[in-house]
Amino acid sequence: MTESRHDAATDPRDEIASLVVHAPGVGPQPSRPPRSQWLDVWDQFKSHKGAMWGGVIFLVIVLGVVFGPMLWPYDATYIDIRARNQGPSLAHPFGTDQLGRDTLARMMYGGRTSVAVGITAMLLALFLGSFVGVIAGFFKRLDGLLMRLTDLFLALPLLPLLLVMMLLFREPLSAAFGPERGIFILIVCAIGITSWMPTARIVRGDVLALKEREFVLAARSIGTTNTKLITRHILPNVLSPIMVSATLGIANAIITESALSFLGLGFPPDFPTWGRLLFDATDYLQQYPERVIWPGLAISLTVLSVNYLGDGLRDALDPRIRGR
Repeated sequence: MTESRHDAATDPRDEIASLVVHAPGVGPQPSRPPRSQWLDVWDQFKSHKGAMWGGVIFLVIVLGVVFGPMLWPYDATYIDIRARNQGPSLAHPFGTDQLGRDTLARMMYGGRTSVAVGITAMLLALFLGSFVGVIAGFFKRLDGLLMRLTDLFLALPLLPLLLVMMLLFREPLSAAFGPERGIFILIVCAIGITSWMPTARIVRGDVLALKEREFVLAARSIGTTNTKLITRHILPNVLSPIMVSATLGIANAIITESALSFLGLGFPPDFPTWGRLLFDATDYLQQYPERVIWPGLAISLTVLSVNYLGDGLRDALDPRIRGR
């Protein structure tokens, strides 16, 4: 009799277990496919409206300077004395210069050179800065020497150094590669050599923190070589500051090239760039102020769009902001 009453009674532990098993969110759940990290980056980047608009504007500018000269009916070097010093019209939306050349055609052709200089100089500075930063952060014996070299370059005045390099190497490179290609190589090298230092410092700081992380120590303990440690474990984790430095480096390179061309030390007069167009327009500032507005507006829009793009990339690539 006692045994039957014991069987009929409900064990409280069974009731608790039943409630736990049937509780929402508890127990076996349907498996979800792992979400890609790049999808999280894209979602965060899309939420940054300034970065999206910056990317769209920069893409439009790049497409315009690349394909615009092919589609526009006027050539950048075509001289028409009868149409000189004209204001904006349907035939010439940006007007013409003192030789009758179409300003819009020269803007697109010159923008191709300015954007090419910005991207190429950025890649050179990024390579030098990343190389020095990784080596200095990973190898302790070389850290002091490379950082003192970085401090030396940071202490040098940028504009006088660029002017000295342009005056010393302008003629030899022009004779070796031609006037246009030689000046292009010189400007790219001058800007790249004088702008790699901030990237080196940022990358070095990240590498110093990463090389003491558990996954790097574990890889080192199983005999992974230094080359594989750097290429497989260090570099992929410092891509965020490198990509942000890349976007900001494009803007700085475009401004520097424009300043050199404005000072008359850039490309020759028959090879237009945005800075050269600004330099040529200063003689006609009182009579035709719109000639200064168009290249200045192009430089400003390009720099602003690239800066907003870099700001969005920084937020999207930072795992703390993404909440991961």
